[in-house]
Amino acid sequence: MTFAYRDGVLHAEGVALDALARRYGTPCYVYSRRAVEQAYDEFASALQGRDASICYSVKANSNLALLSLLAHRGAGFDIVSGGELSRVLAAGGDPKKTLFSGVGKTSDEIGFALERGIACLNVESAAELERVRAVAFEKKRRAPIALRVNPDVDPRTHPYISTGLKENKFGVPYAEAEALYRRAAAAPELEVVGIGCHIGSLLLEPSPLVSAVQRIVQLVERLESQGIRLRHIDVGGGIGIRYKDESPRPIGEFVRSILAALGRRPETVVLDPGRAVVGNAGVLVTRVEYIKPGEARNFLVVDAAMNDLIRPSLYGAWHEIRTVREAPDAEALYDVVGPVCESADFLAKDRRLAAREGDYLAVMSAGAYAMSMSSNYNSRPRAAEVLVEGTEARLVRRREMVEDLFALERFPG
Repeated sequence: MTFAYRDGVLHAEGVALDALARRYGTPCYVYSRRAVEQAYDEFASALQGRDASICYSVKANSNLALLSLLAHRGAGFDIVSGGELSRVLAAGGDPKKTLFSGVGKTSDEIGFALERGIACLNVESAAELERVRAVAFEKKRRAPIALRVNPDVDPRTHPYISTGLKENKFGVPYAEAEALYRRAAAAPELEVVGIGCHIGSLLLEPSPLVSAVQRIVQLVERLESQGIRLRHIDVGGGIGIRYKDESPRPIGEFVRSILAALGRRPETVVLDPGRAVVGNAGVLVTRVEYIKPGEARNFLVVDAAMNDLIRPSLYGAWHEIRTVREAPDAEALYDVVGPVCESADFLAKDRRLAAREGDYLAVMSAGAYAMSMSSNYNSRPRAAEVLVEGTEARLVRRREMVEDLFALERFPG
C-alpha cells in the first residue's frame, strides 16, 4: 500500500509522515509518485489496442510536478482556463494533446489557446461557438472545435458534482446539438473535430456513463449521415475513488464498458480522468493544536482548515482521518476542526481518535480537489506540497509566507 503503517508510523511509500511534518511544517500535502503512476497506467493498460488518448483533468490537482510526471507518462490534458493552459505549457505538456473545456471562456483565453495550437476547444453554447468563430477570424486561424453535449443522464451522485442533466449549466442541450454542428461545419473559421460529454463526478459504476455514451454514439451516427465526420469522441471522466466505504468498480471495468458502448466506431476515444488518477495519491498532514472538550461535542483543533480542504464544508464530503503515529491511548469521539472563523470549518465529524496536543493527523484521499481548491481565507498562507518517490521526498511547492499574500496590494495614491 502507498500509505501504510510501519513500526507504528504512517508512511508515504518509504518516508515517515511525521518526519515530513517536522521537516516541512504543517499543514502540508504529501503525494506519492508511485500511486499517481499506477493509477494512470491502469487507464493506459485498459485502453491498449485502441486508438485512445488520456487527458488528465488539471483542475483535480494542478501542481507542476504532477503535470510534468503525467506529461512524461504520455498524458494529454483537459483544462478549463487559460491559467491551466499556462500550467500545462510550463510543465512541458503538449498543447496538441490538450482539450479546453468550460462554459465561460473569454476571448483572450480562446485566442491564447489558438495561438498555442490547442488540440480542441470544447464549446458549450451557441454563444460560445460564435465567439470562437469571431476570435478565429481575427487571429486568421481555423479553430478546432467539439461540442460538449449534455446527454441528460443522471450520474446518481451529489447534485453539486452532477454535470450532465438538463438543469446543469454545462454543455449544449442534446436536442440542439445537431443544428449547432451544422452551423459549425458551415463556418470556414471552424474545424469540427470531435464531440464530448461529461455527466458528473464520483461515479461508482459504469452504467450511467454507458447510457451517456450510447446517446452520444446515436448523435454521431446522425451527424455522419449528414456528412459531418468526427475524429474523436470524448467520454469525459468522473470515475470515483474510495473515500469511506464506497466500492467503485475497477478502472478496467469502466473502460471496457465504455469501449463496448462505442462498438466499432473508428474515432479516437478520449478519457478525462482527474480524481481517479490523483485522489488517493495524496494526504493532508496536520498538527493537533488543542483538545477542546465540550458539553455537546469534543473538538480536536488542528492547524489545517477549510481553506486547505473545502470538500467537507462544501459537499459534506467524508475523508478518513488517521493518527500518524498509532496511539495506545483510549479513543474518544471528536469533531476535527480548524482555526478558520466559520462554523463550517471542519475536516471531519464524530470520529474516534486517540490524539494529544502536538500529534500529527493524516487526512486521507486529499490528492484531488484539495490544494487546487484551497484559498487564503483569514489571510492563511497556503500549505507546502511534497512529492515522495521511494525513500526520497522533494518539496514541489514551498509554503506561502504571509508577505506573499499582500505582495500585489498597493496603498491608494
